[in-house]
Amino acid sequence: MTDFFSFRFSRRAATVAVCTLGLLFAGVAPANAHVEAAAEGAQAGTGPVTVSFLAEAESTTAGIVGVKAQLPAGIPPASVSLASGPPGWVLTATPDGYEVSGPDIGPGVDLKYGITIAMLPRDTTELPFKTLLRYSDGREDAWIELPTDANPDPEQPAPAITVAPAPPAPTTTAPSSPAATATAASPSAGADTPSAAPQEAAAATAEDFSATGWIVAGVVVVALALAGLLWFWRRRASSQRG
Repeated sequence: MTDFFSFRFSRRAATVAVCTLGLLFAGVAPANAHVEAAAEGAQAGTGPVTVSFLAEAESTTAGIVGVKAQLPAGIPPASVSLASGPPGWVLTATPDGYEVSGPDIGPGVDLKYGITIAMLPRDTTELPFKTLLRYSDGREDAWIELPTDANPDPEQPAPAITVAPAPPAPTTTAPSSPAATATAASPSAGADTPSAAPQEAAAATAEDFSATGWIVAGVVVVALALAGLLWFWRRRASSQRG
């Protein structure tokens, strides 16, 4: 009798242990599945930047057929394009983000895809992508929770990336005032500015030329007068001899 009760107790203990382990694994499995995002070397205020996503499958009977994401503030949907994904999958812009969808990738198969963002916002380094996974059997998993002070480790966290701070903004030189511009543009009294000396020299040369001209003219007149007197005396002498 004692052996019989011992056998029944052992079977019951084994059953409880198996059920307990099953419940533990059932509770742990969904928590292990998640959606991750990564952007190697990304920096705020720069682009283009490629963000890679890994969505772990939670169903063994239906495959993932689509993923819908909400973009962080400062990233317009039109600036996002599909960088990689399963064959036949395409990206469609939505009012607040994008949707990537295509043929069923298969039960238990994780989804890997990437998007290219033209430019990251400058004013933030934490960029969450609230995500909704859709399966072929109609099931949906929402990964949209953000950490808070009250709940720093939510059960269904949204995938997020952390990027480096934005580079310093380029400095610009202020335009100079009109007066300074006019002063800089006006010729200075340096080597490039014509001096008054050449003008004075030209005036002196003109005066010298004028005086020389009058002297030459006077000499010519005197010479002509002497020549005329000489001719007159010769003619008079010749008439007296005749």
